[in-house]
Amino acid sequence: MTEANKTEEKKGLNFLEEIVEADLAAGKYKSIMTRFPPEPNGYLHIGHASSICLNFGLTQRFGGATNLRFDDTNPVTEETEYVDGIKKDIQWLGFNWANEFYASDYFEQLYTYAIDLIKKGLAYVDDSTSEEIAEQKGTPIQPGHRNRYAERTVEENLRLFEEMREGRFKDGEKVLRAKIDMGSSNMIMRDPILYRIKHARHHRTGDQWAIYPMYDFAHGQSDSIEHITHSVCTMEFVPHREVYDWLIEKLEIYPSRQYEFARRNLSHTLTSKRKLLQLVNEKYVSGWDDPRMPTIAGLRRRGYTPESIRDYCERIGVGKRDNMVDAAVLEFCAREHLNKIALRRMVVFDPLKVVITNYENEGELLHSENNPEDPEAGTRPIAFSNELYIERDDFMEEAPKKYFRLAPGKQVRLKSAYIIQCDEVIKDAAGNITQLNCSYFANSKSGEDNSGINVKGTLHWVNAKDCFPIRINEYDRLFTVEDPGNAEGAFTDYINPHSLKVVENALAEPALKEAATGDRFQFLRKGYFTLDPDSTGQQLIFNRTVTLKDSWAKTGK
Repeated sequence: MTEANKTEEKKGLNFLEEIVEADLAAGKYKSIMTRFPPEPNGYLHIGHASSICLNFGLTQRFGGATNLRFDDTNPVTEETEYVDGIKKDIQWLGFNWANEFYASDYFEQLYTYAIDLIKKGLAYVDDSTSEEIAEQKGTPIQPGHRNRYAERTVEENLRLFEEMREGRFKDGEKVLRAKIDMGSSNMIMRDPILYRIKHARHHRTGDQWAIYPMYDFAHGQSDSIEHITHSVCTMEFVPHREVYDWLIEKLEIYPSRQYEFARRNLSHTLTSKRKLLQLVNEKYVSGWDDPRMPTIAGLRRRGYTPESIRDYCERIGVGKRDNMVDAAVLEFCAREHLNKIALRRMVVFDPLKVVITNYENEGELLHSENNPEDPEAGTRPIAFSNELYIERDDFMEEAPKKYFRLAPGKQVRLKSAYIIQCDEVIKDAAGNITQLNCSYFANSKSGEDNSGINVKGTLHWVNAKDCFPIRINEYDRLFTVEDPGNAEGAFTDYINPHSLKVVENALAEPALKEAATGDRFQFLRKGYFTLDPDSTGQQLIFNRTVTLKDSWAKTGK
């Protein structure tokens, strides 16, 4: 590698990669170990995708392995359904974990750690209510104070903690707290809660436990058990790092280290699981995989590719300050990849019939390219006849001077076919245009044109004699404002009423009958679409992934 290349590679490192590189160069670790630790209380969203790409990306770049560990310490909100969905999403994004673990795997070990802290005089059972504990903690400018329960003997604390485990107390009746520093400037260090009582059935351990560890107690210790070298989380956990380090030090266990990076919030959406669940429960969307949702499942159903999401995560980078990323960046990444891989097809959304009065060669097969960006994609046959459909808005009876689509007396090319000219407009009794009578130029066939006619407009079309109806879901952004989670009033006040437009009975070329769920297409001049899993043999449904261009930019939405 040349020095120039080395310099370029160095410039390409984010701050976490620089830390890892330095640790390896110093011989601190032979290889690194990271983890992705989702809580199985909902589906993964685009924010999780950044964390996934970061954690797996570090070990791909520097060697090592990444564990998948489910932070299943709250039995009230966690379900096996979410576990299965999370695993599917990670694999779909293109990553495989070294080991699959659960925080619940470590419940016995964590309990032993808690006993160790009690024996060292570093933890105590507290009977205070949550309100009393909050009051005892003081304020950011006033130190807290301990209550009388902090003076319990080691023996009493051991007995009470064991009875907590045995389920002898009600929810909220007692907690186990660390005994750290009630005068710390870091409020989280003021005797944080380590265990709480919850009489709830756990999705893996059933009714075996009546106590469950808090995040601050489960996280660092689970990292240590797995020998995680670089525990990467978002910036809101910066204050928790002090507890993380304190517990590892006092327990004298493997010294995992926590590092933080900033969130990259996506505009015009939400990533709060609570609010996403509200959207689902209150029927604003059809489910967690609604194509308007920012979930990985929703993005997949909408037609985003794993490559485009990984590209998005790479483009937005890793930093130390939270910021808002325009949704147009994600949409751009989708267009970039779909343009390379999507098969081209012709679909007419609002049909207007065209009769070519001088065409008599019934059964002629033309050929149209499947993807001009991919020379190996080849072509497909398209039947041409004297009866076609074009888009209604591709015709204007009284057209301005620089109108390059079809109008009386004007000429346009039909994609992969011939040049036609509008000769007559047919209307019904109400004055609505029902048909265009046109003539074609036989020597203007695409690829063999020697007509000498120069036209500036090319229209997509379908053959009236073999096209078939499909349903199209035109999805748009779910919210009308950039940051609905922080907007004035309820976030549901900003739901975009035009986030879904359904086009019934659009007409498609017959090649689309072969589409399979997840196949991706560019409907010429319309956008990128994918076949929805709710499609049946009687009705194919296509979801719009993105438009061909950033329509929000030009409309000023």
